[in-house]
Amino acid sequence: MQLPLSVCLILFSFLLWANHVSSKSSTYIIHMDKPSMPKAFSTHHYWYSSLLKSATSAEAKLIYTYDHAFHGFSAVLSIDELQALKKSEGFVSASVSKAVTLDTTRSVSFLGLNTATGIWPASHYGKDVIIGIIDSGIWPESPSFNDDGMTEIPPGWKGICQQGPDFNSSLCNKKLIGARFFDAASRAEDPERFFISARDTDGHGTHVASIAAGNFVNNVSYFGYAPGTARGVAPRARIAAYKTGSNEADTLAAVDQAVADGVHIISISLGYETANLFDNPIAAATFGAREKGIIVCKSAGNRGPSIATMIAGIPWEFVVASGTIDRWFAGTITLGNGKTITGFTMFPARASVINLPLIYNETVLACDSSELLSQSFLSRIVVCNITNEDGPVNFFAVMQNLINSNVRAAVIISEDSVRIRSTYFPFPGAVITSGQAVELIEYATTSASPTATIDFQQTIIGPNLPRGAASPALSGSSSRGPSQTYQEILKPDIMAPGVLILAAYSPIGTGSQIGDRIFLSTDYALESGTSMATPHIAGVAALLKAVHPEWSPAAIQSAMMTTANHLDETKQPIKDQSFISYRVASPLGMGSGQVDPNRALDPGLVYESTPQDLADLVCSMNYTREQIRAIIRSSYNCSRRSPDLNYPSFIALFNFDQRGMTLTRTFKRTVTNVGSGAAKYRMKLEKPENSTVTVTPTTLVFGKKYEKRSYSLSIRYRGDIELTYRQGSLTWIEETGKYVVRSPIVISGGVDNYG
Repeated sequence: MQLPLSVCLILFSFLLWANHVSSKSSTYIIHMDKPSMPKAFSTHHYWYSSLLKSATSAEAKLIYTYDHAFHGFSAVLSIDELQALKKSEGFVSASVSKAVTLDTTRSVSFLGLNTATGIWPASHYGKDVIIGIIDSGIWPESPSFNDDGMTEIPPGWKGICQQGPDFNSSLCNKKLIGARFFDAASRAEDPERFFISARDTDGHGTHVASIAAGNFVNNVSYFGYAPGTARGVAPRARIAAYKTGSNEADTLAAVDQAVADGVHIISISLGYETANLFDNPIAAATFGAREKGIIVCKSAGNRGPSIATMIAGIPWEFVVASGTIDRWFAGTITLGNGKTITGFTMFPARASVINLPLIYNETVLACDSSELLSQSFLSRIVVCNITNEDGPVNFFAVMQNLINSNVRAAVIISEDSVRIRSTYFPFPGAVITSGQAVELIEYATTSASPTATIDFQQTIIGPNLPRGAASPALSGSSSRGPSQTYQEILKPDIMAPGVLILAAYSPIGTGSQIGDRIFLSTDYALESGTSMATPHIAGVAALLKAVHPEWSPAAIQSAMMTTANHLDETKQPIKDQSFISYRVASPLGMGSGQVDPNRALDPGLVYESTPQDLADLVCSMNYTREQIRAIIRSSYNCSRRSPDLNYPSFIALFNFDQRGMTLTRTFKRTVTNVGSGAAKYRMKLEKPENSTVTVTPTTLVFGKKYEKRSYSLSIRYRGDIELTYRQGSLTWIEETGKYVVRSPIVISGGVDNYG
């Protein structure tokens, strides 16, 4: 039977497409079972090279081999070549290498760190602990990386200072003890995307590194804002910088090398786009790092404020949310009648707008650029009202309108003023609330010749600031749980300062802007995001590691979580900055609360877990044997699988198909006494609304240090789809009151409820 010409053409087109797809190459990360390596090969590298040569064409290129946190390699392969490689002995899994995105003068003292008492002197400021920063590189000449006061590099450090055309090995020192760069996978996909050294041209990596462990630097500021002494959380810890490209295979290589080099802490302020745990090679690598006793601190992401916006809440990563500190930046508006109003501003120029006419016009309340082109606004201070009952106004668009206008300066009225915390302030002006604006509008509309002056570069510190919620407050942008990766463990774990944090920066990075075309270079910048919160936690982990070198990663994480503060500076529950009403923040946003380094030094009790416990958790997930091996490798068996990890928080979930049903979830926990000796703890329970919680026993008695005691917690609750979450807590209080060990409890709809 002869096919019609149209059908033949369709089939021919399909064959051409199929041939194109099969021949198209991509970068793949290949997970291998290392124990399966034949004895004929002396190293895994030769084994992988041989497999690649026999299963692929001559053009296939080996990019990286991994052998410390992850076992396998990455290579550029076609689909046909990948299929052939899958038949090789020892093959576990393969995944396309995906994109990875980039996710202080006051914050250190805000956390209670001081030279007189507490964890700073106890830890010798984090002496000799090595923090690996996996990010956009480092600017080694920054004063924050000077090695004044640093002792000799600890023995056993295996890292190097990788040279490049603009990066000499002499740029490393006793503070910055290592620097490497990884771009092979990015370069394989796009030859134009390559590094020549570990130098940070972006600023992000330099900022993160100096927050974690920057040395003391006097008299720094951001164009006059936030003046003071810059220092990291662990100023005597060492820094090893690993610059990585935007390709997952590059980041995997950086993690693998950091483990091999001998870091104690890894800080990653990068975003993973993969929700499936078994298809996330970075998660497999951080599991490998945890196996070797390395604490991995990871940013929660900046996709908030909606529920279930966190993609990668990995159970063995210490996931960090972002909060505010007790500092804001202001400009004083002085009216012609002598009255003053304080508004938020970050305009960077050293200038005041003095004795200019003040104009309030109903037709330009939203700062419309076409209206502001009128000559009547020339060299005037305009009052704009961008308050919008339907939601926030695009502040960037407002700034652009003002730049393109004839206006000299602006007073912007916005109910969102307390949440506009952006360094993007290219136009002279200040933002005030509608309440503050009443007096200004009355003066502007009743005076015959209203004038005003705006003074900039004001830094205000202290409690009860005129800007809404007390500090700390949960940042509106911080990603919320439940995690799309694994929702049965409450993520994020903890909150740390992450809003307008001053730290070192690359002077060739994108600095502050004035107008449309002027960009200012800066050595110290104010940045916001969970990227900034994460190195705070890495720094605290370094301090604890210095004091308690025998503690496991789980113990260090537990110490921080159970001593975190869920109250703000006014002793009220921490608020959520994303809501004008400032409702109470949820553990789905802030985890256990704001980190308290000094309390974490001596937590009383800790929740321990081993790599085997984490493997048991993975084994309990609804994955195939191959998917499980892709995460934890074949060195673990699944003989005692359990979803109930010994974790210092609790989350009970319900889904759409369970609405109206009464559900029960039981948890078993074991705590270890790390206090000074015998102790007795009593339970204090705050039950989530409309639930019944039972704890057995209600008293824990310890005869000596390091003794363990177990308890169970059972939650009986109703699947109520109309409530996004309910929260409570379990607190173990030592009878003398010395130790208070708190764990949050959350009842929440599952991830599917919010999709």
